[in-house]
Amino acid sequence: MEIQITEGIVRRVHGGQDAPMNGLAIQARTIANFLPLSCVRVGANIVHNSDANYTGIRFDTKVGPVVLEMPSDEGPYRLVHELIEPDEQGRTEVEMRRFPQIYKPRGVAHITAEFLRTRGFLR
Repeated sequence: MEIQITEGIVRRVHGGQDAPMNGLAIQARTIANFLPLSCVRVGANIVHNSDANYTGIRFDTKVGPVVLEMPSDEGPYRLVHELIEPDEQGRTEVEMRRFPQIYKPRGVAHITAEFLRTRGFLR
């Protein structure tokens, strides 16, 4: 499933009809196709968030949402834990891991799944 967030409004994007077809969206779909079943079970959704300016794969884990943000330009992939409520420092997200763009989509999916599994995010 794909979700688009624009100006605070969340809506579902249907298949190839209204889905963005830019490079980041295609990259997110490719990586999502290689995710193992354990990640798909927790609710892996592709998110196009124009408010926060990212495209990524969101996992609804048991401790809150985690987003794998697609890199823009030459930047790294970011794995971010979105907090439900701001913590004592006022942060709404915590960056858990970065990894460079040297990996193919299958490798990115594997690294992400293993990180979430070994840290107790997956059920």
